[in-house]
Amino acid sequence: KGARGNKIFLWYKTADYRAITRIQFSFNDWMKQGLKDAGYRLVDKDLNKGAGGSDVFLWFFKGYTEYDVPIVELDLSTDAEDNTKKGQPQWERSACDLNRKAGGDLIYLWMKRQHQTYICDIQVNAGDISNYELFREGYTRIDEDINRDSGGSDILIFYQQTTDEKKAITDLKITTDTSKESRLVKAGYQKVKTNLNDGTKGTPLYLWYKKHEVTKSPISFITVILHPKAKEAYSKAGVNVIDTDLNLKSSGHKMFLCFK
Repeated sequence: KGARGNKIFLWYKTADYRAITRIQFSFNDWMKQGLKDAGYRLVDKDLNKGAGGSDVFLWFFKGYTEYDVPIVELDLSTDAEDNTKKGQPQWERSACDLNRKAGGDLIYLWMKRQHQTYICDIQVNAGDISNYELFREGYTRIDEDINRDSGGSDILIFYQQTTDEKKAITDLKITTDTSKESRLVKAGYQKVKTNLNDGTKGTPLYLWYKKHEVTKSPISFITVILHPKAKEAYSKAGVNVIDTDLNLKSSGHKMFLCFK
């Protein structure tokens, strides 16, 4: 929608068995290889066909681990306001713009789970571009390069989901100054050790998470947003937007991490 490419529509079917539990997107060859190695199935149709943007492909997986919960409904959003309306319980959003680098509307896939899930672990991957081991361990990838257009390493955030609220992460923070890290350690936060600006001249950024914070709700939704209007819209809708550009002081695309 809004781009010059072919008209492409997404169709899905529901059934009582062998449900799809994970959906990912690829927009380059190494992302394809990692998904293939992890047992994902490719829908061999470029979602940007004829539009001149990234070659975006959809992949799906039918898993049976404790981290796999059936997806029961799909929807698409086409603007910032539409995005925030879909941020309801049991829904989660892919971070891959289906018009990636093609112009047109920012289109994102939304997935509804059969049961409410919560984020129970977060990893950041840099360098090992295939990512298949994390997929095999039940992680879902946020399908956007955190270092997009910066010339640095390909940085990707992964998370695990659980239906057990007691295992959930309850808060996220990003640090830009190592002098403040000791306070977070004392407060019970854990550091994800990969620099989100790895390989760039930008400010070193680190993601921290905490569990068992009784004053905060368990986190059920995490994604990254790129559009300036989305940042304001998400905040107004009650979504926590960490006000630190993930490409701080680098040449990369402005990007923000948000969660609820």
